Amino acid sequence: MRQSGMPFRVVDGLRALEIGTPGPMRQRLNELILLGEKRATAGLLIDYEREGETLEFVGERLRLVDDDGEALVTVVVTRVETCSFADVPWEFAKAEAEGDRSIEEWRAGHLGFWTSQGQVIADDTPVVLVWFALSVPGEPERSSR
Repeated sequence: MRQSGMPFRVVDGLRALEIGTPGPMRQRLNELILLGEKRATAGLLIDYEREGETLEFVGERLRLVDDDGEALVTVVVTRVETCSFADVPWEFAKAEAEGDRSIEEWRAGHLGFWTSQGQVIADDTPVVLVWFALSVPGEPERSSR
Protein backbone atom coordinates (compact mmCIF):
# COMPACT_ATOMS: atom_id res chain seq x y z
CA MET A 1 0.00 0.00 0.00
CA ARG A 2 1.15 3.48 -0.83
CA GLN A 3 1.93 5.72 2.14
CA SER A 4 -1.07 7.92 2.77
CA GLY A 5 -0.82 11.69 2.53
CA MET A 6 2.73 11.79 1.17
CA PRO A 7 3.60 13.46 -2.15
CA PHE A 8 5.64 11.55 -4.68
CA ARG A 9 9.36 12.26 -4.46
CA VAL A 10 11.49 12.19 -7.58
CA VAL A 11 14.55 9.91 -7.57
CA ASP A 12 16.90 9.81 -10.55
CA GLY A 13 14.27 11.58 -12.66
CA LEU A 14 11.49 9.09 -11.86
CA ARG A 15 8.69 9.25 -9.33
CA ALA A 16 9.53 7.33 -6.18
CA LEU A 17 7.44 4.39 -5.05
CA GLU A 18 7.30 4.53 -1.24
CA ILE A 19 5.43 1.50 0.02
CA GLY A 20 3.82 1.48 3.48
CA THR A 21 5.35 3.42 6.33
CA PRO A 22 9.09 3.63 7.03
CA GLY A 23 10.49 0.89 9.23
CA PRO A 24 9.58 -2.79 9.42
CA MET A 25 6.47 -2.46 7.22
CA ARG A 26 8.33 -0.83 4.33
CA GLN A 27 11.25 -3.22 4.68
CA ARG A 28 8.92 -6.25 4.53
CA LEU A 29 6.94 -4.93 1.57
CA ASN A 30 10.06 -3.89 -0.34
CA GLU A 31 11.50 -7.37 0.17
CA LEU A 32 8.33 -8.88 -1.31
CA ILE A 33 8.75 -6.64 -4.37
CA LEU A 34 12.44 -7.48 -4.74
CA LEU A 35 11.54 -11.18 -4.59
CA GLY A 36 8.99 -10.63 -7.37
CA GLU A 37 6.09 -11.69 -5.16
CA LYS A 38 4.40 -8.32 -4.59
CA ARG A 39 3.18 -6.99 -7.95
CA ALA A 40 0.60 -4.39 -6.90
CA THR A 41 -0.09 -1.59 -4.46
CA ALA A 42 -3.13 0.44 -3.46
CA GLY A 43 -3.48 4.13 -2.68
CA LEU A 44 -6.33 6.48 -1.91
CA LEU A 45 -7.48 8.75 -4.72
CA ILE A 46 -7.91 11.58 -2.19
CA ASP A 47 -4.14 11.49 -1.52
CA TYR A 48 -3.37 12.04 -5.21
CA GLU A 49 -5.87 14.90 -5.32
CA ARG A 50 -4.51 16.55 -2.14
CA GLU A 51 -0.97 16.47 -3.47
CA GLY A 52 -1.87 17.48 -7.03
CA GLU A 53 -0.35 14.23 -8.32
CA THR A 54 -1.43 12.45 -11.47
CA LEU A 55 -2.18 8.74 -11.32
CA GLU A 56 0.49 6.36 -12.44
CA PHE A 57 0.12 5.26 -16.07
CA VAL A 58 0.86 2.04 -17.94
CA GLY A 59 4.50 2.02 -18.99
CA GLU A 60 5.58 4.54 -16.34
CA ARG A 61 8.73 3.60 -14.47
CA LEU A 62 8.92 4.23 -10.74
CA ARG A 63 11.89 3.98 -8.38
CA LEU A 64 11.20 1.77 -5.40
CA VAL A 65 12.94 3.40 -2.44
CA ASP A 66 13.99 2.35 1.03
CA ASP A 67 13.48 4.19 4.33
CA ASP A 68 16.28 6.64 3.46
CA GLY A 69 14.83 7.46 0.03
CA GLU A 70 17.57 5.48 -1.73
CA ALA A 71 16.62 3.68 -4.95
CA LEU A 72 16.40 -0.11 -4.68
CA VAL A 73 15.02 -1.05 -8.09
CA THR A 74 12.90 0.29 -10.91
CA VAL A 75 9.41 -1.06 -11.50
CA VAL A 76 7.22 -0.52 -14.54
CA VAL A 77 3.48 0.07 -14.18
CA THR A 78 1.47 -2.57 -16.06
CA ARG A 79 -2.10 -1.65 -15.10
CA VAL A 80 -3.94 1.11 -13.22
CA GLU A 81 -7.59 1.13 -12.12
CA THR A 82 -9.71 3.11 -9.72
CA CYS A 83 -12.61 1.52 -7.88
CA SER A 84 -14.46 1.84 -4.61
CA PHE A 85 -12.97 0.30 -1.47
CA ALA A 86 -15.81 -2.25 -1.40
CA ASP A 87 -15.14 -3.26 -5.02
CA VAL A 88 -11.40 -4.01 -4.81
CA PRO A 89 -11.17 -7.47 -6.38
CA TRP A 90 -9.53 -10.53 -4.86
CA GLU A 91 -7.32 -10.69 -7.99
CA PHE A 92 -5.75 -7.41 -6.87
CA ALA A 93 -5.38 -8.45 -3.22
CA LYS A 94 -3.54 -11.59 -4.32
CA ALA A 95 -1.19 -9.51 -6.50
CA GLU A 96 -0.38 -7.33 -3.48
CA ALA A 97 0.95 -10.53 -1.86
CA GLU A 98 0.77 -9.22 1.69
CA GLY A 99 -0.42 -12.53 3.13
CA ASP A 100 -4.17 -11.94 3.09
CA ARG A 101 -6.19 -15.14 2.80
CA SER A 102 -9.40 -13.46 1.63
CA ILE A 103 -10.66 -10.17 0.28
CA GLU A 104 -12.28 -9.54 3.67
CA GLU A 105 -8.89 -9.90 5.35
CA TRP A 106 -7.37 -7.53 2.76
CA ARG A 107 -10.11 -4.95 3.45
CA ALA A 108 -9.66 -5.22 7.23
CA GLY A 109 -5.88 -4.75 6.95
CA HIS A 110 -6.11 -1.78 4.60
CA LEU A 111 -8.91 -0.20 6.60
CA GLY A 112 -6.73 -0.45 9.70
CA PHE A 113 -3.69 0.99 7.92
CA TRP A 114 -5.46 3.93 6.31
CA THR A 115 -7.44 4.83 9.43
CA SER A 116 -4.20 4.72 11.44
CA GLN A 117 -2.93 7.35 8.97
CA GLY A 118 -5.92 9.59 9.76
CA GLN A 119 -8.05 8.67 6.75
CA VAL A 120 -11.79 8.06 6.86
CA ILE A 121 -12.64 5.00 4.78
CA ALA A 122 -16.13 3.99 3.62
CA ASP A 123 -17.28 1.38 1.14
CA ASP A 124 -17.45 4.05 -1.58
CA THR A 125 -13.98 5.54 -0.91
CA PRO A 126 -12.09 5.61 -4.25
CA VAL A 127 -8.96 3.45 -4.24
CA VAL A 128 -6.24 3.49 -6.91
CA LEU A 129 -5.00 0.02 -7.82
CA VAL A 130 -1.54 -0.09 -9.40
CA TRP A 131 -0.03 -3.26 -10.81
CA PHE A 132 3.68 -3.32 -11.66
CA ALA A 133 6.57 -5.56 -12.64
CA LEU A 134 10.29 -5.34 -11.96
CA SER A 135 11.93 -3.43 -14.79
CA VAL A 136 14.13 -5.36 -17.17
CA PRO A 137 17.70 -3.96 -17.21
CA GLY A 138 18.53 -2.19 -20.45
CA GLU A 139 14.98 -1.05 -21.19
CA PRO A 140 14.72 2.70 -21.79
CA GLU A 141 13.61 4.79 -18.81
CA ARG A 142 10.34 6.67 -19.11
CA SER A 143 9.68 9.42 -16.62
CA SER A 144 6.34 10.72 -15.44
CA ARG A 145 4.29 12.82 -17.87
